[in-house]
Amino acid sequence: MTGGGYRGGNTLVGAPVRRLRVQRIATEVRAHGCRRPGLLAPDVLDRADVRAALAEHDFAASFTLFKKWGGLSQNRIASACRLTPGKVSTIISGSQRVTSFDVVCRIADGLRIPGGLLGLAPRPWEGTPTAPHPPEAPGVRPDADEIPWRPDATVDLATHLTRSDLVMDRRALTRALAGAAVTGAALLDSLEGWLVPAATVTGRRRPGRLGIREVEELETTARAFRQWDHQYGGGLRRKAVLGQLAEVSGALDDHQASAVADRLYRVMAQLAGTAATMAWDSGLHRRAQDYYRLALRAAHAGGDVVFGANVLAGMARQMLYRDRADDALQLIHLAQEGARDVIGPRVRAMLHTREAWAYAAQGRTAGFQRATAKAAEDLAAAGADDEPYWIAYFDEAELAGVTGGRLLDLARTDPRRHAVQAANRIRTALATRGPEAGRSHALDRIGLAECAFLAGDIQGAAAETALAVQAARGTQSGRVRTQLGQLYPYTVGHSASRPVREARDSIRDLLSS
Repeated sequence: MTGGGYRGGNTLVGAPVRRLRVQRIATEVRAHGCRRPGLLAPDVLDRADVRAALAEHDFAASFTLFKKWGGLSQNRIASACRLTPGKVSTIISGSQRVTSFDVVCRIADGLRIPGGLLGLAPRPWEGTPTAPHPPEAPGVRPDADEIPWRPDATVDLATHLTRSDLVMDRRALTRALAGAAVTGAALLDSLEGWLVPAATVTGRRRPGRLGIREVEELETTARAFRQWDHQYGGGLRRKAVLGQLAEVSGALDDHQASAVADRLYRVMAQLAGTAATMAWDSGLHRRAQDYYRLALRAAHAGGDVVFGANVLAGMARQMLYRDRADDALQLIHLAQEGARDVIGPRVRAMLHTREAWAYAAQGRTAGFQRATAKAAEDLAAAGADDEPYWIAYFDEAELAGVTGGRLLDLARTDPRRHAVQAANRIRTALATRGPEAGRSHALDRIGLAECAFLAGDIQGAAAETALAVQAARGTQSGRVRTQLGQLYPYTVGHSASRPVREARDSIRDLLSS
């Protein structure tokens, strides 16, 4: 995912010309920006579509609407916001996104957009339209994609994300549901900082007074949120997680003792990872990716390489659900490369299952079998208490469930070869972890029903579908509902079977509730 600190640029213009252009734009803004009225008329900022785009920080839509309703050219927007016209063009096209808090503030100030519309505090000029812009200290707030990663840029990213999300209204949430995840080079290049040691940050900040006891309380809270999400899924407590994340970023904006700061960054990583899975479970795929990115940067700043590898595995899983197996495999290899010397056997086994998942999605059966065998070997070598608490879920049942799910992927194209084997692995997972596993239990049930349909056992499939719907009613997970929706077509065309008709009706009733 690309941030506000854009790299590259217009390849048709040489670097010296680009520098002169940027200097000219900056000079124009300094000379005229503080004296001009707002470029956008109040009725433009009052439009529902404009407000929704701003609340979601969808600047592709925002800039397009400014051109349509405000009559602003790309050059005018670029000059006001201290961006090059080429960068504005790439934002409008959707090939680059603004994630830097600094750039969001420049857009707000340059176009005189009230802070509340962007989830920011009131801007210094609000209430006094002719007030000059406050002077900026260059380099103090770096762009988010700068390598090596700077911890203060990570804090800025957390502040930006939580502020915008905590004020998001229903219309903005609807827009966010349609946001597509960033893929390919734009995603992978933005994560290269993971392999480079964090930059040293100097500068005066307010003294922090947080102690170890307070940090321990935050760690306990982060752990509780993670457990709740793992069991139930859904986003019902998402804003509670975001509120806690905002508190942690506020504490890190102060100068804490080194030991306290490291643990705070790790708490931030845990909370951001939970926020990512909650957003994903609610269908907010782009926002989930934003929080995964924050979790990776926070783990990097806190020196928690193992959790960072886990975050990359989460990002890979999201790519697999988005049918981007090549991207997923690159993310897993990035995790394995960055954490090879520190991860234990249980985490290593989990990474191998994600690798196997990617191979299965690519139709590479031999690669899937090889990676699955490595996962089983590593899991057999894992001890009971030698790895972080958050990987404890990965046991024999989880391995069986994940392997069964991937065999199911293969069975969709070759049911005769893989359907029965997939069902056997999923049954092993169901027998071991039971309904208390919540979301995982429901997904297992849905997978087993699909296996039965693929194997031609229509009556057995109807019975399994009834159990799957019952399990799905016990979770708020959007992923469970999505998988249940994908099971529905199997029930079509069997109207002569009363159990299948009833199963179809039960799916429809649940998905429409």
